[in-house]
Amino acid sequence: MAIHSRPLFLFGAACGFLTVALGAFGAHALRPFLTERFYAAWHTGVEYLGLHGVVLLVIALLPANGWSRGAGGLIGVGVTLFSGSLFLMAGLNVPALGMITPLGGVAMLAGWAALLGYGWSVRGPDSQVE
Repeated sequence: MAIHSRPLFLFGAACGFLTVALGAFGAHALRPFLTERFYAAWHTGVEYLGLHGVVLLVIALLPANGWSRGAGGLIGVGVTLFSGSLFLMAGLNVPALGMITPLGGVAMLAGWAALLGYGWSVRGPDSQVE
């Protein structure tokens, strides 16, 4: 299987790396210093980062068209805003940063919708993407 988007593949792999690193950092180094609310936010950021990192790897392997490029870009921006704002909010103890999180969620939803569009554009198991 060929990689159709090297930047997206690298970003997805970086998300996987960061999922493990930030998950361990949160659980072992930050846990004693975070409130339950902020620890839960950190944990949610880690979960969404990991899930969407894998999705970005899959999208990078899809034949490129407008749908797959849109899905990759939206999910990439979305997970950066979503997880990034949660990490900053918890790590810096600044609840106002949580106002950024829904923007990331909307971008991820739009990315998933574009991925639905990609799937709809495929005409059969052996057909090429139009």
